[in-house]
This record gives sequence, C-alpha cells and structure tokens, in this order.
Amino acid sequence: MEPCPLCQHADSILFSSDSQREYRQCLQCQLVYVPSAQLLSPAQEQQHYQLHNNDLDDPGYRQFLQRLASPLLAALPPGQLQGLDFGCGPGPLLAKMLAEAGHQMQLWDPFFANNPAALAQSYDFISCSEAIEHFVHPAQEWQCWLGLLKPGGVLAIMTSHYLDAAHFANWHYKRDPTHIRFFHQRTFAFLAQRDQLSLSFPAKDVVLLRKAG
Repeated sequence: MEPCPLCQHADSILFSSDSQREYRQCLQCQLVYVPSAQLLSPAQEQQHYQLHNNDLDDPGYRQFLQRLASPLLAALPPGQLQGLDFGCGPGPLLAKMLAEAGHQMQLWDPFFANNPAALAQSYDFISCSEAIEHFVHPAQEWQCWLGLLKPGGVLAIMTSHYLDAAHFANWHYKRDPTHIRFFHQRTFAFLAQRDQLSLSFPAKDVVLLRKAG
C-alpha cells in the first residue's frame, strides 16, 4: 500500500468507497485520499478545470472568497506585504482582492500561471483557496510553502473539511473527480504541531497557520 501523500505514514485504512473511487484514511494525520492508481491524468484534470466559471466580476464569487480574505488580512501586520496566491486557477480573484487591500501579489498555478520565478522568492503570506484538495503530492507543496514563507509569515488555506465517515459517505465535495485529498481539522493540527506553526480556524473551512518568527 502506498504511503500517505501528505505525511508519508505507511499505515492507512479503507475509509469509504463509491462507484468511482476508493478513499483511504491515513492513521497518522487523518488525511483521506484517493489512491494514485485512480487519479485522473493531467490532461483530464486540466480539461475539468476549464469548465469552471471563476468570473472576476462575479459578486457571489467575491463574497465566497471573502471568507478567506477577511481573516487573512486581519492577521497581517500593517504595510504593503509580499503575497503569493498558490493554485490561483483561471480566475485569480483572490489575488486581485488582496492586491486591492494594498499588497503585492504573485500568482502560481501548474495549469494557469506556471511561473517558476514566483517560487524563487520569499513571502509574508501565502493564500491557497480551493486548491489543496487537488494536489497529487501535497507533501511537496507543503514543504514548498514552508520554504517560501518568511519568519512570522502566514499561510491561509480554504478547503472543505470532512467530519466523520458518515458525513463523508454522502458528501458532495468528494463527487468532483479532481478532488483527491480531503482534510480534517485534526490533519492541520498534526501539521501545525509537527512543523511548529500556530494554528487557528477563523471561519468555516478556513485555516490560518503562522510560521515561527
């Protein structure tokens, strides 16, 4: 059995299954994940993303992203800061909102903003909205983030959290074929303790982690 794609722990259990896929749960970090043999190809994945309608002028989309933007901005010190919107997708509205608040933003996305120079800088904060659930190798992205964040920097993540097996079995979030990694609050608590990050959950499905100063 393949190790957990997030914490590399060897032990997992079959947590759930449906007509499309299996879902295994890591016994260390509680991540629920789709086995690699059942993932879409990169081409299939990109094709699915192009069906998304992330309109920069959509007030409903802006309101949705405000759930992440507001607590992130409240957690930042005053002044113009350097930020990275990681996994920005085809419509980087969150980065636009953070830039409107006075910060200098860089974009990175493997399909829509594949800009290696953005990963060669350091940042006061990193935002990741509705993207971490797509990561094939989340351990790599996580270590990348830790390396990019300045001391005292803030990592802000929005992704829907599963509650338990009964909730997961009928959860709409797992029906998206590009959603392959599913997080519990205990998953982020494990990562925060392991990597000495402060942790808070300021809004539903929103996580703020701060690197030690």
